[in-house]
Amino acid sequence: MPVVREFRLPDLGEGLTGAEVVRWMVEVGEVIAVDQPVVEVETAKAVVEVPCPYGGVVTARYGAEGEEIAVGAPLVTVAVASGGAPEGPSGASGAPAALSAEVERPLVGYGVVESKGGRRRRVGVAAAGPAAPAPVAVAVAQAQAPAPAPAAPVVVPVISPLVRRLAREQGVDLTALAGSGPDGLIMRADVERAVAAKVAGPVAAAAVAAPVPAGQDAVVPLRGLRKAVAEKLTRSHREIPAATCWVDADATELMALRRQLNATPGPKVSVLALLARICTVALARFPELNSSVTEDGSGIVRHSAVHLGFAAQGERGLVVPVVRDAQARSTEQLGEELGRLTEAARTGSLTPAELTGGTFTLNNYGVFGVDGSTPILNHPEAAMLGVGRIVAKPWVHGGELAVREVTQLSFTFDHRVCDGGTAGGFLRFVADCVEQPGMLLRQL
Repeated sequence: MPVVREFRLPDLGEGLTGAEVVRWMVEVGEVIAVDQPVVEVETAKAVVEVPCPYGGVVTARYGAEGEEIAVGAPLVTVAVASGGAPEGPSGASGAPAALSAEVERPLVGYGVVESKGGRRRRVGVAAAGPAAPAPVAVAVAQAQAPAPAPAAPVVVPVISPLVRRLAREQGVDLTALAGSGPDGLIMRADVERAVAAKVAGPVAAAAVAAPVPAGQDAVVPLRGLRKAVAEKLTRSHREIPAATCWVDADATELMALRRQLNATPGPKVSVLALLARICTVALARFPELNSSVTEDGSGIVRHSAVHLGFAAQGERGLVVPVVRDAQARSTEQLGEELGRLTEAARTGSLTPAELTGGTFTLNNYGVFGVDGSTPILNHPEAAMLGVGRIVAKPWVHGGELAVREVTQLSFTFDHRVCDGGTAGGFLRFVADCVEQPGMLLRQL
């Protein structure tokens, strides 16, 4: 007799308590293999596919698309062959242990006929609701006409699950779109343009036919990434006594150095990569700022490695990818990793591991065309360096008035880990490196 096993939603990342169902990848009654992805979920960190540690027949699914499932809550139940089922995690509240990738084979008479074409098969299973799953009904076809050869699949150039979901919800045929991304990649903006084009006509006609009634206030639910950001910023503002200091710096020599580096063969060096290098050197000089306060507030953790977070705009909004061990990377390597993570943020393909574990954040809000900011710290980090736009301004240089490329640097810090003298010393050192980048040679 088959044994029905329950697979619960595992912990998909540090601090996550649940995930929203984006898309089910299996149906009730479908035969699945061990470690086959069964559902696509959106967490506060990223969109991920969740594999099931059991192979057999899906007898129940829990949660509709758009519904949030708590970590540790039932996700699917699977009828597996008795004696051959892999043992899942106790309670299944954590990530499954390493499992064999071999497909579970049901017992003779279980009702599954192997398909030579590799297509997914279903057996007769009564769909189970959120309560206890219904018993498995075995129905074996005694004779089947040979299935026609499947048509060649249409390859749609789209990576982001969020783009696919948006297209499904709005009834947009992705195969009919021409992507504006690299190599024809379909982006969210392409889908939104298609939706706008589809509704433009009816909306215009309605506007002529009758006046538009007065609008009503709309309530937008906080969930997914927006909910996680709101909770984290609220906690940071509530728990961390933060202070901010700032200074204007002449970035003319830094920009000249960048042009000089990029005039030679090799990968191009971005301004962000140079600022990241300055941050790692400054943190080696002021290690108390690469730290965090313990949960109970009784101590300060000094981190041995600099895991550098940076703000990046993506399809899901503003995210903070993390460059691991930034202090051990060359300037070129920093630039390459920053570029890779920025592209992943743009396409919505960042993993939870790439969005967690930062120890210090570099926030380049100058890309939004602003000069200054007093940001809320990225809890539990103790410090954040902000960089405004680099713009030509009148500046006294060498005792004379000149037009120079100037930026404003701001530094927000947790006042529990240091006093104003340490924070001011860090910011002044960063500003000096921006104004005289040759100073970095003394530190390398």
